[in-house]
Parts: sequence; structure tokens; C-alpha cells
Amino acid sequence: MTSATESAAQRPFDVTNREVLRIALPMTLAFLTQPLLGITDTAVIGRVGDATALGGLVVGSLIFDFAFQTFNFVRTGTTGLTAQAFGAGDETEMQATFWRATILSLGLGLLLILAEPAVSFLGLLAIAPDEGVAGATRTYVFWRMLAAPFSLLNFAVLGYVLGRGRATLGLLLQLLINGANIVFSILFGLVLEGGIAGVALGTATGEAIGALVGLGIVLAGFDRHRRPALTRVLDRPSFGRMVAVNRDIMIRSFCLLAAYALFTRLGASLGSLTLAANGVLLTMFMVGGYFLDGLANASEQLVGRAVGANWRPAFDRSVTLTIRWGLVMSALLALLFFASGETVVSFLTTDTPVRAAAAPYIGWAAFSCFAGALAFLMDGVFIGATWSATMRNMMLLSALLFALAAYALLPAFGNHGLWAALQLFLALRGFTLLAATPAHRRRTFGN
Repeated sequence: MTSATESAAQRPFDVTNREVLRIALPMTLAFLTQPLLGITDTAVIGRVGDATALGGLVVGSLIFDFAFQTFNFVRTGTTGLTAQAFGAGDETEMQATFWRATILSLGLGLLLILAEPAVSFLGLLAIAPDEGVAGATRTYVFWRMLAAPFSLLNFAVLGYVLGRGRATLGLLLQLLINGANIVFSILFGLVLEGGIAGVALGTATGEAIGALVGLGIVLAGFDRHRRPALTRVLDRPSFGRMVAVNRDIMIRSFCLLAAYALFTRLGASLGSLTLAANGVLLTMFMVGGYFLDGLANASEQLVGRAVGANWRPAFDRSVTLTIRWGLVMSALLALLFFASGETVVSFLTTDTPVRAAAAPYIGWAAFSCFAGALAFLMDGVFIGATWSATMRNMMLLSALLFALAAYALLPAFGNHGLWAALQLFLALRGFTLLAATPAHRRRTFGN
């Protein structure tokens, strides 16, 4: 925030371990339901017995994962801005923030529908499957893309809900969306024999149901006496700030995806077995990320609230507690994966050569949970405080150094060098943001 925040009245509040966990635990549970969707869709198409359709599902899901991770800035940007208005006690601004996010999400969703042919083309160009799989992918993307406005509206609703610290409601909405996705995917894909089109339509239906229910709940909770005028919703500086925050987060997301893509590409240069083994091992890191994302959401809300309330003690306490919990949790996860890594790999793949190829690198995969913990948590801090430009810049720096380290270490140390470069990337993301925090804190709170 700027000097406007510095001159605002202070609104003291306490941050406790209980408050951190009250937000973190429900959202951790919500994130852990995400893998169930992929398992259900795969099982539905698997029972149809069409290998081409199964390949189309895999490729189509990758395309959507990339597209919607790119637009996840709608959620994160909304959380930070809503939390700051919440901390300032400005109900009108909270409602205005939600309407701006709604307008942005619906507009982007409609653009995605119009751009569906281009999205399919670029995705297929990047992955290059055979023509049968490509045809199934086009079908999946076409039907699922129809729900793009609802999918992005769900981001806006979740961002608003989390910004107000209502993590339990966020959990319930995610359970509704994921549960509806599962039910309708089974109904349309298997029971009604719709195949891959049915699975895509089922997922789209679940997204639409979740968006409409979430919108209804949010609107019902609005204080009608503090409804913002249309001129305030469309206020150019406020809208510009939301767009700027979202732009920076989008660039940061692109860099993150590019770094993981480079890791995958360099792994592929070592052979198909190494590529497959790295993919299996990264799953452990991604699972650890679900746990850390819950704490990151807690830091987003509490830090944003502290900035809006102009109360530095709450900011300091939020950063300290979320980092403390995150490091403890990530250390336990790293130890768990290190001890059970071979069992986890055996569960994820039945291919004996892939298991053997993964075994030497289990330690790296386990440690990555700890190495990346600070990055997850500091992302939450910077999103909540809307210090998005610095977050973008530190990501650009970390990604560049990762690329240099990967290309330098790979020839000498092979896949071990590649994993070492990944640890460097994860650690740099966290420590660069932590190092930038004191200067931002002084500018924001004036002390």
C-alpha cells in the first residue's frame, strides 16, 4: 500500500496459532480433493475402454491445467484486495472488489470461449499427440471450455470468501464443485455413454453449479445499505490497481510454469525413463504443495487484513506464525517422503524400470518439499499485501538463475544436477521475497 494506508486509522487485531489454522486447515482439505477429479475422469474413460479417448483426456486436462493456472490470478488478486478492505473495515470496498473481479472473470471467460480453437491448436502443437488422440482432445476442450466464465467466476468467489477469512465456506464451495464434477462426469460420461464429451460436459456442469451457488451465497451476505455505486465499481484507479496486481501475478505464474516445463524438457533429454521417473517424483512435491497452499492462503488473508488495518504487529505475527507452521509441516513431509519414497513410487507406477530409475532421486524429491516451503508462504505474504511487482521480479530472477544452474549442472551431474538446480530455484523464490520484505514493510506501515 502507499501513503494512503500510512495515514489511515489503525485497527488493531490479534493473530494467533488458532486463527492461522482456522484458515489453513479447511483450505488444505479443499486442495486435497482436487486429485479426486482426475482419478474419477480417468476411471470413467478407462471403463469405456477407449485408449484414444483416455489419451485425449490426459492431453486435454494438461491444456486446461495450463490455461486455468495462468488465470488463477483472478483468485489471488481478489483475496489480497478483499482482505485489505476487510482489515480497513470498508464493507463497500469489499463489495466493489468482488464486482470488479466478477466483471474481469466473466470477460476473460468469454474471451477464452472465443479463443477455444486457438487454445486447442497451441496445446496440440506443444504436445504433438497422434491424430486420434488429437481429435479426442479437441472434443474435450470444446465442451469443457463452455464453462470458462463459470470457472473463472469460481476463482472470484473463492478469492472474495478467503479475503474475508471464511475458509470453511471456501472448503464447502470447493467440495460442492468437486462433488458435482464427479457426479455429473459419471452420469454424462458413463451412465449416459457420452464418453469424453460427457466427462467434459459433466465437469463444465459442476463448475456452473458451483459458480451459481457461490454467487448466491456471496450476494446474500452483502449489506445492502453499503452497496457500492456503479461509478465506484468501475473507478478507473481501483480497476487499474486490480488489473496491475493480476498482470504481475500472471507473469509470475508464466515464469513458474516455464521453469517446470524446462525441468521436464531437460529431463526428457536424458531419456524417456528419466522423464517418467521425474514426473512420478514431482507428484510427491505437488502433494506437499497442497498442504503448504493452505498455509499460504492463511498468510494471504491475515497479511492483507493487517495491511488494510494498518497494524504492523498483526503483519509481523502473521508472517512469523505461517512461516513457523510451514517449515515444521514441510520438514515432516520431507521426512515422511524420504522414509516412504519407494512405497509412494510403487503406488504411483507399476512399471519396474521407472521405479528403478526413480529410486536414486527420492531424496531430492523429498527435500524439495522443505526447499519450496518458504516460497509458498512468502507468495502468500506478497499476494495478501499486493506487493505483486516485487513478486514478479523475484520470480523472473529465480527462473533465470534456475535455467543457468540447470544447463551448467546437467552435463556434469546428469539428473542429480537437474534436481539440484530445482532445489536452488525453490529456495531462491522464498529467500529473495523474504529479503525484500523489510523494505516493503517500512514503506507500508511507516516504521
